[in-house]
Amino acid sequence: MGKGRLEAFSDGVLAIIITIMVLELKVPHGDDLASLAPMCPVFVAYVVSFLYVAIYWNNHHHLLHTVKTVTPSVMWANMFLLFWLSLFPFVTDWVGEHPHSSWPAAMYGVVLFLAGVAYLILERAIIAGGGGVLAEAVGADLKGKISAATYAMGIGTAFLNPWISEALFAAVALLWIVPDRRIARLFGE
Repeated sequence: MGKGRLEAFSDGVLAIIITIMVLELKVPHGDDLASLAPMCPVFVAYVVSFLYVAIYWNNHHHLLHTVKTVTPSVMWANMFLLFWLSLFPFVTDWVGEHPHSSWPAAMYGVVLFLAGVAYLILERAIIAGGGGVLAEAVGADLKGKISAATYAMGIGTAFLNPWISEALFAAVALLWIVPDRRIARLFGE
C-alpha cells in the first residue's frame, strides 16, 4: 500500500471524528444568550477536543512525509492511533456533560494518554521501517515526555479536582498547538 492511501484513510477517519463531535453539540432550548450558559462546559470540551484532533492531523501529516515504506507494522500502528482518536467524541461528550465529575475527566485523560502512546508506537514503526530521518528529528522527544507526565498527573488529579485535571489536559493541547517543527523542518515546511 502506498502512503497516499494511508494518509487519505486517516484524513477521512479524522474528518468523521470531528463531524461526530460537532453533531453532539445540541441547540439550546431558549432563544436568548442566557440559554447558552449551561452549554459552556460542553462547548469548551468540544473546543479542546477539536484542537487535539487538529494537532494530531497536522503532526500525522508531517509524520507520514517520513514514511519510506508502508509496512504492516505501520498500518497496524496507524489503526491503533485511529482507534484511540475515534474515542474522542465519546469522552468529549461525557466530560462536557459532567464537568464536575471525576470519572469522565479521568477517562478523557486515559484516552489522551493512550492516543499519545499510539502516536509514539506509530513513530517507532515508521523508524523501524526505514525512517532514520524521523529518528533523528524526534530525538529525545521532550514535548512527548512532558505531555505523558501531564496526562498521568491529570488522570490522578481528576479524583481530587476534575477542573484542575481538565485544565492540565487543555495545557498539553496548548503545548502542541504549534506544529511539531522537528519533522516539518526536514521537508522545508
